[in-house]
Amino acid sequence: MRRAIYMACGLSSLGAGLVGIALPILPTVPFLILAAFCFARSNPAWAERLHSHPKYGHHLRDWRDRRAISRKGKLSAIFAMAVGVVFTFFTLGFPLVLISLAALLLVGPWIWTRAE
Repeated sequence: MRRAIYMACGLSSLGAGLVGIALPILPTVPFLILAAFCFARSNPAWAERLHSHPKYGHHLRDWRDRRAISRKGKLSAIFAMAVGVVFTFFTLGFPLVLISLAALLLVGPWIWTRAE
């Protein structure tokens, strides 16, 4: 039962990551990291296929082995969150912008302090 739950979570995360390839506002690598985590517990061969992917495998292996995020990835993530704050301000306004701002202020420093 537990293996099936991990497999379902891995497949849905992989699907979200694939959608993120086409939609610039949706991140790709965090969903692939979650998919690799779930596949490692349900189907290790699939996790290895993700880790050996020519484009995204490097990022996944860096996270798996060293909990590292590239400088480009850090800047992209923080920039996307900042754009999200501005977008939320102009579309939804106050007080909902505070949710986006809180996410930026809490998650942004955590992202920046990860190894490179």
